[in-house]
Amino acid sequence: MALTPAIQSLLGVLNTAPADTKPLTDLLPLPSRVNPGPLADIVGAADVHTDDAARLRRASGKSTPDLLRQRAGDVSYAPDVVVCPSTHEQVQALLTYCSSARLAVVPHGGGTSVVGGLSPQADRFAGVVAIDLWRLDSLIELDTISRTVTLSAGMRAPAAEAILNEHGFTLGHFPQSFEYATIGGFAATRSSGQASAGYGRFDSMVVALTVATPAGSLTIGRAPSSATGPDLRQLFLGSEGSLGIITSVTVRVRALPRETAYRGWSFTSVDKGMEAVRALAQDGPLPTVLRLSDEMESTLQHSTDGCLLLVGSSQTIPGATALGPEIGEKWLRGRYAGPYLRDALLDAGAFVETLETAAFWSRLPQLYRAVRDAFGDTFLVLCHISHVYETGASLYFTVVGSMITPLQWAEVKARVGDTILANGGTISHHHGIGTDHRDWYVREVGELAIDTLRAAKQRLDPHGILNPGILIPASG
Repeated sequence: MALTPAIQSLLGVLNTAPADTKPLTDLLPLPSRVNPGPLADIVGAADVHTDDAARLRRASGKSTPDLLRQRAGDVSYAPDVVVCPSTHEQVQALLTYCSSARLAVVPHGGGTSVVGGLSPQADRFAGVVAIDLWRLDSLIELDTISRTVTLSAGMRAPAAEAILNEHGFTLGHFPQSFEYATIGGFAATRSSGQASAGYGRFDSMVVALTVATPAGSLTIGRAPSSATGPDLRQLFLGSEGSLGIITSVTVRVRALPRETAYRGWSFTSVDKGMEAVRALAQDGPLPTVLRLSDEMESTLQHSTDGCLLLVGSSQTIPGATALGPEIGEKWLRGRYAGPYLRDALLDAGAFVETLETAAFWSRLPQLYRAVRDAFGDTFLVLCHISHVYETGASLYFTVVGSMITPLQWAEVKARVGDTILANGGTISHHHGIGTDHRDWYVREVGELAIDTLRAAKQRLDPHGILNPGILIPASG
């Protein structure tokens, strides 16, 4: 993919020698420490893999530091063995065995984590087992009267959408990871899609969950709403595989729209754009897609002046200049292309990463400017709002600069994380916590909240085998 002339001229990256990259086929993980026999007794020998290729494919997530480490030959997070169960009962049996054998477990769906969610701190365990759920890929039940669907957690999003479309329904959930992400991953990370303005976040769509834990199985949710104590679905939504493995998800669905228009509108400033977006979020009507890019993103990604607002409807936007449907249709055709452009930029010697947050409307302009300032002059900083609520919205930053190391990026991200908390933002709106955000998560929610999660983990996962170090820091 060609790099835009604007990025070339601003960064001068094309003449920078790219980092030495080692092909994945040349990399070798450490020898496996795990005896595959007992795992094969549970799922069958054909679905237990200790070969290098299978282990390397589950070695890390998709953050830029993850990719840079792999490119440099560091595959230290490769699991010792990959197991592919096909039923909830097999997942439960695997967790029971791994707990007794002191084997750490990493649940694996689409492998799209960008916050270190597939990089467990497992030194104290006898080995690491990746439980890949791809074989749990069935439609369990479609309730057309209640408009709910129950899907196995390993089903990938495109397959789920295709099945629902055949019956006249849609999930309406289209994150940038859509092509690879799984239904269980959406739930475990509180995913938010590009059409969230109209369809909502994935966690707001969830009706029920089936979960396997080392202590046993749970089925949670039996009505559209209930006052039977705290909603325990919320304990596992966003838990990132640290409390249990979600094996099936029941979510509400919507009727498939006959057509959706995507139109572009332009504002002279980001502040005026924010005001218009807030008015739509609070007073309506809300389109399915509502995406406001600041001046830099509008110029570099969309080749337009001012601040571009993409709207998933044909409604008129007061105070904005109409740009027509072409720019909206162009965005729709390329809306999953961002990660592939990142690879091209990395090949050219540029560093590219994303970071996102959210805040109440009254704090959003201040947070936007503070985060931009925190990046300093080293990076080209782009930003958009793509998830809105009556009370606030998200900010999604993309930063591009000359190549730096993962350690240098960690220093930048720490500074930005401090700025987010200091200016009323949340450390993550939809990317999750993983290991990258964990220290700021503790500061955001407080030690008592973390101790409460630790208590739940102790009951559900007494030996701490599930994704150790992810989301919940070790005590002491």
